[in-house]
Amino acid sequence: MPTLPWITPNPAVPGTSAVVMASRFEVRSLADVPRFFVRSLAVWRQLRRAPGALGASLIARPLRRTFYTLSVWESREALNAFAAAEPHRSVMRGLRGTMKESTFTFWPTPVERLPITWADAHARIDAERAEAAGRTA
Repeated sequence: MPTLPWITPNPAVPGTSAVVMASRFEVRSLADVPRFFVRSLAVWRQLRRAPGALGASLIARPLRRTFYTLSVWESREALNAFAAAEPHRSVMRGLRGTMKESTFTFWPTPVERLPITWADAHARIDAERAEAAGRTA
């Protein structure tokens, strides 16, 4: 299963700030991987036409049962509207039972810094996971 390269669904307005969301999802078993990937493609299609979506990419690591998403939005409201809309809402509800672990991190960025690099996203996800582990220890 491939990495889906960076796409730009909508142009960014120069001189503005955007909201970045990076996530890491780990499913419980290898048997859950195809279901997660197929359903994530429906969300990917939704994202390609979502108002306020400025960019996105996805990494699938099926043998590790792990998926990473990276998306950039013109506002937190645009991101929230996307998450509440179909098919995203139903897909996420339907996948809850297959999830072992999920991590989300958000940060602002000037649109001139797009596209966001995966190195930056992974570093922020790792920091969020470490912080969450510290909160539960």
